[in-house]
Amino acid sequence: MPELSRVSDQWLAEKNTAEKGFSLGSFKESYMQHFPVAVLRKDDQIVAFMNLWCGAQHQELSVDLMRYSPAAPDRAIEYLFCQAMLWGKDQGYQWFNLGMSPLSGLENRPLSPLWNRAGGLIYKHGEHFYNFKGLHSYKQKFNPVWTPKYLAFPGGITLPVVLLDIATLISGGVRDLVSK
Repeated sequence: MPELSRVSDQWLAEKNTAEKGFSLGSFKESYMQHFPVAVLRKDDQIVAFMNLWCGAQHQELSVDLMRYSPAAPDRAIEYLFCQAMLWGKDQGYQWFNLGMSPLSGLENRPLSPLWNRAGGLIYKHGEHFYNFKGLHSYKQKFNPVWTPKYLAFPGGITLPVVLLDIATLISGGVRDLVSK
C-alpha cells in the first residue's frame, strides 16, 4: 500500500490536480483494500496501478482508479488495460467496461437543442477543464460498444446548476473545484 500511495501522490503532483471522488476513484487505503489491484513494476518498484471493479456473476469488469509515476514507461496504462482485459477473460467475465466518454455524443448543429450545442462546444473546446476528446480517442482504440447515457434534469436554465453540483461532488468541494 505505501508503494501505491507513492505512485498516486506522484501522479497527483505531476497532473497538478487534487484527488477526485464521487464518480471517479480516489486513493484511500481503506477503499483500495476492497479491490484487486493490477500493478506494473519496473526494477522491482511499482510504477503504475489500477484497481478493478468486479461485477456480479462475472458479467462485467471495469477499472476505477488508475495512476502512474514519472518512472512508468510509455503506454503503461494501456498495457495494464490489456492485461486486465485478458485477466478478466481468463476469469470468465463477459464484458470489460471502459467507462464513459462525457459529451462525446452531443452535436453542435444549428437545429440541435441549446444544451446539445452547448455540450458540443464544451466537448470541442473544453480541454482546460477536462480532456474530453483525448479520453474518447484513447478509449476508441479498444473498439468499444458505445452506449448512450443521459442526465435527467428539470429543464430550463437549471442545467448549469446541476452540472456545477456534479463538478463540485467530483472535485470534493467548491474549494478543490476552483483551486485545481
